[in-house]
Amino acid sequence: MASINTPAVVMGTGTGLTKLGLAGNDSPSFVFPTTIATRSTSASSKPSKLTYLSGKSSNVASKRGTEDLDFFIGDEALSAANGPNYSLSYPIRHGQIDNWDHMERFWESSIFKYLRCEPEDHYFLMTEPPLNPPENRENLAEIMFESFNCAGLYIAVQAVLALAASWTSSKVQDRSLTGTVIDSGDGVTHVIPVAEGYVIGSAIKNIPIAGRDITLFIQSLLRDRGESDTSLRTAEKIKQDFCYVCPDIVKEFTKFDSHPDKFAQYMVETTQQRKVVDVGYERFLAPEIFFNPEIASSDFLTPLPTVVDQVIQASPIDVRKGLYKNIVLSGGSTMFKDFGRRLQRDIKDIVKERIQLSERLSGSKSTGVDVNVISHRRQRNAVWFGGSLLAQTAEFKSYCHTKQDYDEYGPNIVRNFSLFGVP
Repeated sequence: MASINTPAVVMGTGTGLTKLGLAGNDSPSFVFPTTIATRSTSASSKPSKLTYLSGKSSNVASKRGTEDLDFFIGDEALSAANGPNYSLSYPIRHGQIDNWDHMERFWESSIFKYLRCEPEDHYFLMTEPPLNPPENRENLAEIMFESFNCAGLYIAVQAVLALAASWTSSKVQDRSLTGTVIDSGDGVTHVIPVAEGYVIGSAIKNIPIAGRDITLFIQSLLRDRGESDTSLRTAEKIKQDFCYVCPDIVKEFTKFDSHPDKFAQYMVETTQQRKVVDVGYERFLAPEIFFNPEIASSDFLTPLPTVVDQVIQASPIDVRKGLYKNIVLSGGSTMFKDFGRRLQRDIKDIVKERIQLSERLSGSKSTGVDVNVISHRRQRNAVWFGGSLLAQTAEFKSYCHTKQDYDEYGPNIVRNFSLFGVP
């Protein structure tokens, strides 16, 4: 039975990574890939047609309960999938849960094996993507209350938690749940306007550029140069250790051509040998695809600053100034050096051009618009950290749906979205 002093469990399950820990901590206790490896069923073990006709269960079917326990998640799943007996799957695609059976088993192992806690002793804060269908919320509640018998459940929108995480870099009186969240992870980038804690769903835009695209772009550059190692692991390492955002790409090319010694070398060590990989233009060219997408794609050509401006302009006019003033970065793909500075400069240029045009047409002087892009040290785990902040507050448990509520009213109770007050 959960007590007042029992910390809540904060679980952020994303397309690429799952972050898990207890409320009140500065960082998640566990971060691991959102993937599961289940035992593959060979063709020879499938029941024959005669078995179906006779009504007798096959050997596989008779052991189905045991086989359901034979799986791995996270890094162990990646290792197990290298062998012949397990197949790898990703339960979440583009932010939405694609396989609920695998997702339930993934959460089961996360709670009991990683966190090692009893669900009935804890309240849970789970995260959800923007515009999550109500049916998905009900499925989540059904699993958490019926399969795990948790004491209480609160489902929070990721963008709102990211806004709360940015409070660490602002004064108490400036804390607000109004702002524009740029959440860029491994699979997709969302630009989400939030007004007083509520997502403006009609204005949300998705950008098909994220961390995985940058990694693949780096890999293609390595292959074009004929480097000794062009694996995804090497490309990922180069992205994390060497990449940065430059203010002017033409000047940056000139600088690198003038000073070849600026090129770094990355050492790759394997069990057989060591390989040296040169790190060249991709240091600044790869993150540039956020600002000049045509470098890597011919399908999507709108720069990120333009998308942010479009999202804010599509929002109600009375909240636009607040959305420009509080643009919050969230997710690992926004961690590039000078990413926030370049984004703020480009958005300011767009806004300034619009204001100048408006002044010429109207003949009156504008008061101006304050554009502010907020970067902070919790940016990589912003959604989880925001959940940790909110779940440790005194009023958190009063906003949660309890097991008693679920037993009385059913899973549709989670369709009602209750929002924390801003301190």
